[in-house]
Amino acid sequence: MTIKTVQTTPFSDQKPGTSGLRKKVTVFQQKNYAENFLQSIFDSLEGFAGETLVIGGDGRFYNREVIQLAIRMAAANGFGRVLVGRGGILSTPAASHLIRKNKAFGGIVLSASHNPGGPDGDFGIKYNIGNGGPAPEKITEAIFARSRTIDSYRIADAPDVNLDAEGSREVAGMTVTVIDPVADYAELMEELFDFDAIRALLSGGFRIVFDAMSAVTGPYAKEILENRLGAAKGSVLNFMPLPDFGGHHPDPNLVHAHALYETMMGDDAPDFGAASDGDGDRNLIIGKGIFVTPSDSLAMLAANAHLAPGYSKGLAGIARSMPTSGAADRVAEKMGIAIYETPTGWKFFGNLLDAGLATICGEESAGTGSSHVREKDGLWAVLLWLNILAMRRESVKDIARQHWATYGRNYYSRHDYEEVDTTAANDLVAALRGQLSTLAGTVFGALRIRAADDFAYHDPVDRSVSEHQGIRLLFEDGSRVVFRLSGTGTTGATLRVYIERFEPDPARHDLDTQEALADLIAVADDVAGIRRRTGRDAPSVIT
Repeated sequence: MTIKTVQTTPFSDQKPGTSGLRKKVTVFQQKNYAENFLQSIFDSLEGFAGETLVIGGDGRFYNREVIQLAIRMAAANGFGRVLVGRGGILSTPAASHLIRKNKAFGGIVLSASHNPGGPDGDFGIKYNIGNGGPAPEKITEAIFARSRTIDSYRIADAPDVNLDAEGSREVAGMTVTVIDPVADYAELMEELFDFDAIRALLSGGFRIVFDAMSAVTGPYAKEILENRLGAAKGSVLNFMPLPDFGGHHPDPNLVHAHALYETMMGDDAPDFGAASDGDGDRNLIIGKGIFVTPSDSLAMLAANAHLAPGYSKGLAGIARSMPTSGAADRVAEKMGIAIYETPTGWKFFGNLLDAGLATICGEESAGTGSSHVREKDGLWAVLLWLNILAMRRESVKDIARQHWATYGRNYYSRHDYEEVDTTAANDLVAALRGQLSTLAGTVFGALRIRAADDFAYHDPVDRSVSEHQGIRLLFEDGSRVVFRLSGTGTTGATLRVYIERFEPDPARHDLDTQEALADLIAVADDVAGIRRRTGRDAPSVIT
């Protein structure tokens, strides 16, 4: 086998976002587009000669083709070994675990997370470093800089690897090992959770339903929930990963998992419902007759984590992204442990986890995880919930109500305006920034703005500073509104508006969330001019 050096020209749009480079499939299918970005990754790294690289993806359309490219290019650039999931499948948290377990140099994760798949859908490439987490900004910035000047890439002239047969083979002097994508991850879950207690719960008539959304967690959930824990056959729905996710949008929220929500609100609802997304790092938690917001789920998991063997010694600290509600803060305060507020993006949790400062982390966008890997982990959150339910023998609704009675309730909602004209979205944010110095003291009915700022994060570990991470309106009663442009979409811009109000009175814990936040929602539109600037009368998605 020979190594070829192929001449190429740079693309100007290969800047990674919070979770790697995401574009339409048709963009990645352009000649040399994927190759350029992969080579830019390799050119931005040092010291990997002879080292191990993990490669896998969520099974979406174009996954197999890019895996073959990545294997041949890894060989040409000097890696010694590649581990790849059978069928090209690896959930994002499973990939993180494999990197850590095998002391790999890093990993290439092919996914666009919760974005739609198929020939007209989205695709993505993300590089994870040796701790198993997403590459920090200094690396993604180097990758982008290299992508703008690249003039050639290296690739082995070798046939495709049979991704469906486990075992090892050689590609241009590099060992490629196709592995069971589920086994190592399932063993890790058995170490963290009391599987015997969960089995006893499930054997006693406790019914669950898990919607894998025709995405990557299907094989993992089938093996763990049904085969190892004894959930009734058929408890795991849509468990076959499909290149187009069955034509559905694999985002576990109340819009795209509405059928699950309707099931859980029905008269004969199962006791526990959950879902995960395209690459397996997000989760949706619904009890019989109650939806648990991701922010509340983070707080409730942290408050009860000691019930699982892996966390029985307590938590070092809790970390949450800035837009996530302050519910976890109240848990940390009562437990006497630290709370960390970071920008959105799981990579910001990596330093805290590596330094032993935090144990459980979460984002309002349905991502929760812990120090067991360096990614958020959808199925992990489901299993921790089941472990808690098995030990407490109470319903999800009862646990939620008791939590609010103890800590108070943070009414919280996120309004997404998707595929907004990019110029209009940027102008809206620029106008908001222009108002920051004058908003303090402004009164809207019973609400008065105490402060307004553009969130900046000072990492307590490496002292790095990340600025412009979200515009905050902080009110005197403790309520807040946050505006932020998301980096996960591939068409236009996504404006996210986060609205939060704390309610300590248990007599007011049964309000409709949107009604409880109505005055803050009105202020958000008033201050930012959302309708006027975007032309939208309502959000695309409300969670």
